[in-house]
Amino acid sequence: MTRPATHLLRLLRWGRTLARHGALRGIEQDRNTPPPVKRLFRLARLGTFQPRVPDYAGAFQAIGPAAIKLGQTLATRPDLVGEEAAYNLLSLQDSLPPVPFASISAEIEASFGKPLDALFASIDPVPVGAASIAQVHKGVTTDGRTVAIKVLRPGIREKFAADIETYEWAAAHLEALGGEAARLRPRLVIANLKRWTMRELDLRREAASASELADAMKGFEGYRIPAIDWDRTNGRVMTIEWIDGIKISDRAALEASGVDLPELASRLVIAFLTQAISYGYFHADMHQGNLFVQPDGTIAAIDFGIMGRIDRRARYWLAEILYGLTTGNYRRVAEIHFEAQYVPSYHSVDEFATALRAVGEPMRGKPVSELSVGQMLDGLFAITRDFDMQTQPHLLLLQKTMVMVEGLATALHPGINMWDTSGPFVKNWIRDELGPEAALADRLKEDGETLLRLPGLLRRLEEQFPPKGGAPEQPPLPDIELVWDRRQASAGRGWGGYLLALLAGGAAVWGAGLAGWL
Repeated sequence: MTRPATHLLRLLRWGRTLARHGALRGIEQDRNTPPPVKRLFRLARLGTFQPRVPDYAGAFQAIGPAAIKLGQTLATRPDLVGEEAAYNLLSLQDSLPPVPFASISAEIEASFGKPLDALFASIDPVPVGAASIAQVHKGVTTDGRTVAIKVLRPGIREKFAADIETYEWAAAHLEALGGEAARLRPRLVIANLKRWTMRELDLRREAASASELADAMKGFEGYRIPAIDWDRTNGRVMTIEWIDGIKISDRAALEASGVDLPELASRLVIAFLTQAISYGYFHADMHQGNLFVQPDGTIAAIDFGIMGRIDRRARYWLAEILYGLTTGNYRRVAEIHFEAQYVPSYHSVDEFATALRAVGEPMRGKPVSELSVGQMLDGLFAITRDFDMQTQPHLLLLQKTMVMVEGLATALHPGINMWDTSGPFVKNWIRDELGPEAALADRLKEDGETLLRLPGLLRRLEEQFPPKGGAPEQPPLPDIELVWDRRQASAGRGWGGYLLALLAGGAAVWGAGLAGWL
């Protein structure tokens, strides 16, 4: 088990990096930041020279791979880090200097237990992309197919495990301070980050995600998922069909190719809604580097390390919330929040409906170039504190992806109206899923299944009929011993010992930083 002093020294080192980029200033000045955190921040920035404009993305990039993933997670949390920081973190690029090809080829051979030429006829030693977790090379298989080969960085699993352990330790102490820190549930933020990154660190899971999404989107015209080469895929290496196309961010090239940009933007939005609302399973990393447009106008997606899921019950509520906002039925949107237990029952439904109206009404009927879904999310975050709404971790990826999709759609077609684009889709889905025909079909299906399950039904009543609530059961969180709860085995241990370790470590880190500056 890692000692608390080790966690403190790591946090102090990272804090100094954040301070040098001016990234501590906003949180330190926030009136909701707990005093112990402010004191730690003041110690971390001691002797640093801070820029006038904070560079949050640059700070997380400088800290390392796990911090890049944490920064991308925090980009969805303006309620936690502030709107300025969240907006800046949206520009965080998941890229690092590439690993030498000799290390990559050794990793491939070790993972398969075969020489490289038994798997691939050729591999370009220059990577096409190098991210925090893996890098990608273009290659040709022994049977002549052009593929993309994704390989984990050597030692990356161990590095992530160590950093996330410190994140868990820090989040536990922050949440234990109570108040606003407890409402924002930082432990669950880190738990979700851990689950997402552990999934990314097993490339078989990413391959399975691509395969599952391909099955779900099989009937959607104009959207494509490349095929997995399962014979050349394992936990550390994934081989997938190579995609040729124009990056969806290259507007000039798309215009030159004759692609209908307004139609492309609309299709991108509907593809996302189809995944999220129809299937409850969506590509949650839809940034401009992961989407290509092929010569026939088809959108091709790559990189399936981050996927989102929404259960059927939450999808019903999500669809009704979106439709209620598009039609101005704020009372129904408020009722859904109470039904889902997102808002505690001691608050007023009518007051919450009025607060929602203040967020939604300025947006209706206006193009994204004037007001946006991203701004709506910011507005919703702003009212969560007034109504004691706890963070819903299962919706964080959805919020992040909505902002990404909106940005891409707006770049393709600045005049797009997200409400007009999404409204008919959501309305039809509600009609199909919640209308009388759907209700009758669901009833017949459920009654038939109940008869088949009758012998065991009584034993599983509680499981079959869960209590009402919109948030799924949260994952178990690790038991972390808080520093102030540790029993003092001797007079030299406890807070005093950790404070001395912190001060000594702080002095060492400060001295190293000063020496480097000099």
